[in-house]
Amino acid sequence: MLHFENDYNEGVHPKLLQALIDTNTINQSGYGLDDYTAQAIDKILQAIDCPHAQIQLLAGGTQTNQIAIASLLKSYEGVLSADTGHIATHEAGAIEFVGHKVLTLPHHQGKLSAKQVDQYLKDFYQDEAYEHMVFPGMVYVTHPTEYGTLYRKEELAALADVCRRYEIPLFLDGARLGYGLASKDSDVTLKDIADYCDVFYIGGTKLGAMIGEALIYTKNNMPKHFPAIVKQHGALLAKGRFIGLQFAQFFTDDLYLKIGEQALSLAEQLKALLKNKGYRFYIESPTNQQFVIMENTQLQNLRDKVVLSPWEKYDEHHTVVRFATSWSTTQEDIDALEALL
Repeated sequence: MLHFENDYNEGVHPKLLQALIDTNTINQSGYGLDDYTAQAIDKILQAIDCPHAQIQLLAGGTQTNQIAIASLLKSYEGVLSADTGHIATHEAGAIEFVGHKVLTLPHHQGKLSAKQVDQYLKDFYQDEAYEHMVFPGMVYVTHPTEYGTLYRKEELAALADVCRRYEIPLFLDGARLGYGLASKDSDVTLKDIADYCDVFYIGGTKLGAMIGEALIYTKNNMPKHFPAIVKQHGALLAKGRFIGLQFAQFFTDDLYLKIGEQALSLAEQLKALLKNKGYRFYIESPTNQQFVIMENTQLQNLRDKVVLSPWEKYDEHHTVVRFATSWSTTQEDIDALEALL
């Protein structure tokens, strides 16, 4: 079987795995108080050029989203998201589980615009009954989005401007951030994200980590006694060294960016061969996720030999299908898929 289902089906990037093996018998303090985590935090602070940022390493994306949102919202507040946002679709109501409603807005190729967020906030506060409603207390975006699209620098700047006028935080989910940063179509840097966002995270799991996401509060706004909040969510990892060591490797010799570049190079080949075979694209993605419209019978036949992700129904006879490359995709995978198609 060929595997283009997602970017986290294989284990650990070889360089990260080797680092784990090499340090396996070295004693370190627990709960993120180890030397490797300290090294990782120092390297991330340099990479984002935001020396006053505060960083907590966590295990997974849904966990990170839930903790970031719950830590900054008041009990009567919800979070604004595109209707395709991960917190609104594929997280089993994790945000609602901790008492905060996800307030959805129509997406535009997976994205929210500053204009629609501004209009929502204006309409909310013009409603005479707003005190009886769920307050929009945060804006949530993903980069790349669920459709592999990217925010432009000016789009993030405009969203940040709206959020600051209404004094609510802007949160960027960076589960696939490495693939976004490596895109030739991107004009957004880590420093830009740190400048515009109040909180964001650098995803590790989908870039080849065993586990791990780096949650970053950029405005000296991490809640007090944050490890206690993390522990209340069951997320304070005793062997935090594992995440710290991997992120220290990610931010040594630009490994994080190089992993993204490798996956995107193969994604461009994937896009080209799908076009050459006559497939129609649902959305043109500049990152590692490619979405095509496939006839249902053809899809069923292909799934006998290829693992991929049916994404959504297009019409009665067609389905939107996602092909994803990752840190573990090889040239041989692309060549085999081309021959099969």
